[in-house]
Amino acid sequence: MALRKGKPGRIHPVILSGGSGTRLWPLSRALYPKQLLPLLSERSLLQEAALRVADAACFAAPVIVANDEHRFIVAEQLRLAGVRPEAIVLEPVGRNTAPAVCVAALLLLAGDPGALMLVLPSDHAIAGVPAFLAAVDRAAAAARLGRLVTFGIAADRPETGYGYIRRGAPIAGGDGAYEVAAFVEKPDRARAEGYLAAGDFSWNSGIFLFPAAIFLAELERRHKATVAACRQALDKARRDLDFLRLDRDGFAAAESTSVDYGVMEHTDKAAVVPVEMGWSDVGTWDALWQMSRKDAAGNVSQGDVLAEDVRNCYLRAEHGLVAALGVEDLVVVATADAVMVARRDRAQDVKDIVARLDRDGRSESKTHPLVHRPWGSFRAIHSGDRVQVKHIMVKPGAKLSLQMHHHRAEHWVVVHGTAKVVRGNEEIILYEDQSTYIPLGTPHRLENPGKIPLHVIEVQSGSYLGEDDIVRFDDTYGRS
Repeated sequence: MALRKGKPGRIHPVILSGGSGTRLWPLSRALYPKQLLPLLSERSLLQEAALRVADAACFAAPVIVANDEHRFIVAEQLRLAGVRPEAIVLEPVGRNTAPAVCVAALLLLAGDPGALMLVLPSDHAIAGVPAFLAAVDRAAAAARLGRLVTFGIAADRPETGYGYIRRGAPIAGGDGAYEVAAFVEKPDRARAEGYLAAGDFSWNSGIFLFPAAIFLAELERRHKATVAACRQALDKARRDLDFLRLDRDGFAAAESTSVDYGVMEHTDKAAVVPVEMGWSDVGTWDALWQMSRKDAAGNVSQGDVLAEDVRNCYLRAEHGLVAALGVEDLVVVATADAVMVARRDRAQDVKDIVARLDRDGRSESKTHPLVHRPWGSFRAIHSGDRVQVKHIMVKPGAKLSLQMHHHRAEHWVVVHGTAKVVRGNEEIILYEDQSTYIPLGTPHRLENPGKIPLHVIEVQSGSYLGEDDIVRFDDTYGRS
């Protein structure tokens, strides 16, 4: 399977959007992770990443590698940003970055044997875009010499949460690129201070630029079975609407490994381009505090926040009021269904809370009360014994699947807009303040034929109210 042939010489961005961002819980969750959130601007991190490489003179349309569960949200966010991807490749299971990049390389090489690929995580922030683009130019020059280039971030503090790269000798003909002398794991504080003082260490950004063919050859040299598995996953891939679905069995057979471990630390072709570009992996709430604008007391406040005698805190209210008094160096994040409080210096450990929620089988690690669907969204308002109430929003022109439920009946009340309803053999139109009843076991469909969003209150009643009690007969989005 190949992509369309593009203009020669352009760099192919490959944007990886498969992470879950557990350290930014409760805002980031498995089904709506941090790359899909507007954390630093009105746009999501994914949208910012795509727009960063939107210059058609320099870059081809991006290839997005995404988690299957996020596919409709990813596609909609790209559409809203005005970005038309070359492909959205869906991973059926997570296998870290090396297999994801391998699939993208195979895809690009089928259409461009000399493809240069720029690998970008979707969840990073870069404040200095001109500096980033200048570094891409330097990295491309080294890549054309056959180098596998990583971007090293100028370290400005003894950070213990990042890996480091020690640069070696300059590369002849690759202005601004250096040999990689060593990759270093995340250090303790004393070692990090030593690296900062030495002056020849950079943070490892996880951003790469290399010839697709050379990356593939170096990966195959040590992980032949993984490359074979990725080939199988791509050979047996199938088109599904705007997506390319990788074959599950093939991709699952690939070894779960990163680009660093799988290739960069074991090749003699590694190079580093140091750059200062206001970069952050936005990995923790403390990282967000560092990147955000602060008041005179060092506080970052988002949403409805009231702070008295508070210093150096990150306070975020996504729902309701957050009031803080006489505290310092804290992170407080409130959503509709959770409040998280932590010391800023423990921000790395928020992932442990998510792990505990998973062990306890709690839904708060995976979903928000507001759940996005390709047709719109729904928000859980109330859940009780044999009853559940939701607020459903259907986008103009969109419709839910034709479906039925074995264990529940539903009442729908239109509060805004116009609804077209299929109920058994009937088709009816409902306007504001009108309602209908869907008996248990009755095929039904909700559609918005209008030009404004449709808002419906749904009351479910029955012995089982789980989202998996659904039989789809027909679906616009390929889920039946």
